[in-house]
Amino acid sequence: MKRMVAGVLLLIGMGAGTMFAEDGWPDRRDIRRDEAKIAHDRRELRRDLYYGNHAAARHERRELQREYRDVNRDRRDLYWGRR
Repeated sequence: MKRMVAGVLLLIGMGAGTMFAEDGWPDRRDIRRDEAKIAHDRRELRRDLYYGNHAAARHERRELQREYRDVNRDRRDLYWGRR
């Protein structure tokens, strides 16, 4: 009897877990979060260039390239699914 109840609860739990899981597609909130990261990195890049910290500026440029690539991939995936 205990095994049967545990099995039923396990099946219900697994079913509810898939119900609340994301489907893997990027949403607009993820794109906005990436855009906020880009804005932050651009501010840091300007600050580093202003103070002459070229090594940190190089690092920020790499981060910006990575973030631009990510947001473009998310936008492509978002709009590609609607065609």
